[in-house]
Amino acid sequence: MLLDKYKSTRKLSEEIASLMTAEDMQLQSMPDASPVKWHLAHTTWFFETFILKNVKGYQPFREHFNVLFNSYYNSVGEQFKRPSRGVLSRPAVQEILDYRLYIDEAMHKYLAGEISAEERAIITLGINHEQQHQELMFTDIKHAFSLNPLFPALIQCQYTDGPVQSLKYISIDGGLYECGADAEGDFCFDNETPRHSVYVAPFKLASRPVTNGEYAEFIADGGYEDPLLWLSDGWARIKEQGQFCPVYWQGQKGEWSEYTLAGLQTLQPNAPVCHVNYFEACAYATWAGKRLPTEFEWEVVARDQPIEGNLLNLNVLHPQASNHSGATQLFGDVWEWTSSAYGAYPGYQPARGALGEYNSKFMAGQYVLRGGSCATPPGHIRSTYRNFFYPHSDWQFSGIRLASD
Repeated sequence: MLLDKYKSTRKLSEEIASLMTAEDMQLQSMPDASPVKWHLAHTTWFFETFILKNVKGYQPFREHFNVLFNSYYNSVGEQFKRPSRGVLSRPAVQEILDYRLYIDEAMHKYLAGEISAEERAIITLGINHEQQHQELMFTDIKHAFSLNPLFPALIQCQYTDGPVQSLKYISIDGGLYECGADAEGDFCFDNETPRHSVYVAPFKLASRPVTNGEYAEFIADGGYEDPLLWLSDGWARIKEQGQFCPVYWQGQKGEWSEYTLAGLQTLQPNAPVCHVNYFEACAYATWAGKRLPTEFEWEVVARDQPIEGNLLNLNVLHPQASNHSGATQLFGDVWEWTSSAYGAYPGYQPARGALGEYNSKFMAGQYVLRGGSCATPPGHIRSTYRNFFYPHSDWQFSGIRLASD
């Protein structure tokens, strides 16, 4: 039932926020991240803007919220500058929670009545949109906490390493495959459509993601010192920043710790490596004599796998080792970089009106990631889901799965 889904999604956002202090929720550590309280307000603004403001007699909670919490919808109106969201100490957290309650009460009443198929589709989009922001709350606060020399913990958990299956490669026959989502089926974002035919040459896909231990071997072998392994932009970036390991690793070769949402902990060698950017993923693949899969190769394998894995669990929130056989961890643990540039599928048509800005205007300069992560809410991911980030982005739970011809 749509009302139940709405309620459970909104409740989870507030459970996530309850792990933090008001001071935590104010932090913005870089332009790509946002304060947690902004996420809480923006996801509320979505329902107010695209549903409630069309209801006769509705009175907005605060008129100026339309500017403060509009993300990038130019056709809706002006926006407060994204890199400066952290200076908005007012409205305070309590006022934003009051805003959420005000909107929720109006939405509960609205959902109890008769709504059209178009309205139902917008509300479903809003629910999935809030689930995306739930993951961003974790990745954004993790980046902010990582800059604190106290390495604060959001949750109390001591991670322990487990066994991992030996790396194998699954052979897939070449041929013509139907990829993408059916717009007439269950919910999907418009960038997953239309379903279309793709020729895929014979290939092999790794049975699991690359582990921390395997990535440490790449570092020990001079992976960050060999320009022949790197794309030009990636090499320039690591030289400029003096980078020699993934962003949340601490220490030196052979003596690694990793900052996690449970604080600074000893690196677990068998867990999937995470928080690597596209450049690092490509360099590792080159070093290993392999490559990254295309998004269609990934989808061909994942479509036959159950959608289960280490997804958002408030007691874990970190990639874990897996010793299961076959193709494992395609869903959860880490988003997996693909070699596919983020662009429109043949025949793609964005949604009409302002909601057409949701995905289509970002189809330039980014790469597709697949599979979800340990911060992705259960029920949100599917084999056709296309996440996308710029190649330098590493604050997401992004990892590596290798492929070969």
